[in-house]
Amino acid sequence: MQVRYVEGDLVEQEADVLIVGHLEGGGKQLGGALDALDKALDGEIRSALEVKEIEGKIGDVLHVRTRGRLAASHVVVTGLGLRKELTSERVRQAAGHAAKEARRLKATSIASVMMGAGRGNLETRDAAVAVAEGLQLALYEFSNWRKEPETPEPKVEVITIVEIENRKRRAAEAALELVEVSLRGVMQARDLVNEAPMHLIPASLKKVAEEIAEQSPGVSVKVMNRAQCRKMGMNAFLAVAEGADSEPYFIHLTYKPKKTANKKIALVGKGITFDSGGLSLKSSAGMETMKMDMAGAATVLGVFRSIGGLQPDVEVHGIIAACENMPSGRAYRPGDVIRAMNGTSIEVLNTDAEGRVTLADALSYTSSEVKPDAIIDFATLTGACVVALGEEIVGVMTRSDRLAEQVFTAAEETGEELWELPLFENYNKL
Repeated sequence: MQVRYVEGDLVEQEADVLIVGHLEGGGKQLGGALDALDKALDGEIRSALEVKEIEGKIGDVLHVRTRGRLAASHVVVTGLGLRKELTSERVRQAAGHAAKEARRLKATSIASVMMGAGRGNLETRDAAVAVAEGLQLALYEFSNWRKEPETPEPKVEVITIVEIENRKRRAAEAALELVEVSLRGVMQARDLVNEAPMHLIPASLKKVAEEIAEQSPGVSVKVMNRAQCRKMGMNAFLAVAEGADSEPYFIHLTYKPKKTANKKIALVGKGITFDSGGLSLKSSAGMETMKMDMAGAATVLGVFRSIGGLQPDVEVHGIIAACENMPSGRAYRPGDVIRAMNGTSIEVLNTDAEGRVTLADALSYTSSEVKPDAIIDFATLTGACVVALGEEIVGVMTRSDRLAEQVFTAAEETGEELWELPLFENYNKL
């Protein structure tokens, strides 16, 4: 998919679909590109506003056929919500709703203004990034295993983001490379999480890590097999892996900047490529999404897919203990006592608590071998978090207020929803 920024007027763009935003509560007041489109369409947008066919709320979408009045075939107006609540994330969502409508219209090309950069008062760069990300993320598909139709379905191949002011266009264009680099990692993570578990085994994560290291400047990888992990004392990780036929791998990615780094950060991702629950077998329904139990590892690999292009000035380590949790005559059992890399003994009461067992060794290794300034652990660790917060919000647990503040700031900038869960001292005995 080609994404480009051009200087010009949206009304004049030759694309299948033109996209423009509308603020809630604006009534019939139209400005900028929206007013120009309405005039070209003989007032159809204003008429739709009068009968409240669209009110500008997030999720509102209005489709108008141009019928030859413009070079484009369709106009899509997408709601931006209230101006006082407008953020980059709201623009990202609005762009996504518009992109889905464009896909429904079987568009192969779309053109959009930088929604939010005008009357919405967002910074040009923020609006440009939000629109580019929202459009592309909404158009993502995982179709590796679908039967190819006899007549291929049209797909969006070109996205044009239009700005009439040259100064703003240049500022937006400078942000395009950042969007491309970051989305490369997001799409990598999505593809890994969506892949069928018979095709994504621990060796698959190993292969992706090796490809990333080969293709990314400043990135290297070290992979340990079962024998090497046993020599390191990773008996907790290996106990979980024991029941599976697929070989386990411990993956350590390292990014080093060109200049000597002052800080070292470790990202640890849970890498259970399929979680059956082991001998404490999950229900059939509970197993349906367990190919996703390596989403933490996918996140780490996504970061490293992007990191060579971002070139941060900190040293970054990515740690993944990759295995399957399967039932067999070799599988670890409830009642077993296993010893982690740091010497701590673990009594297993439920083999479906495999995530914290593998992460015990991953975190021990990170602390003793990497010795970072901060560790951030990504894990699909318990359904109880979903019960507490729902599926849209990530639970955060930490004893470091400073690190929490930095993580929450980063989340706000990128449109992620986080909520901190308590770690009261009285919980230690639990």
